[in-house]
Amino acid sequence: MFSLPANAAIYLHTAPTDMRKGFDGLSGVIRGQFGSDPQDGSLFLFVNRRKDRMKILHWDGTGYWIYYKRLEAGTFELPTSPDGRVEIDTAQLAMILAGIPLRNDCRRKRYRITS
Repeated sequence: MFSLPANAAIYLHTAPTDMRKGFDGLSGVIRGQFGSDPQDGSLFLFVNRRKDRMKILHWDGTGYWIYYKRLEAGTFELPTSPDGRVEIDTAQLAMILAGIPLRNDCRRKRYRITS
């Protein structure tokens, strides 16, 4: 698995995305549908209609990275959102990639510094 940048926001685009899109196409989706800047250091996740492929677009300060995962069996379980955008944390991303059901996401209370 790849290492995630510390304190990077992670956004999931819940609507199906054409997996033929590359750097420019995905950054256009981020600008148009998210209203965000793809170069802010956040990770942006996109899935196809069958939910068996995922792309992650990330700007590292010098250029874009695209991480691409294709499942040989099964699908990704994703949270839903009426506006098509969900902010998740690294634990939820790890659960999605590992195939762990999110509905069983029962977390214990932890202290968090809010900025």
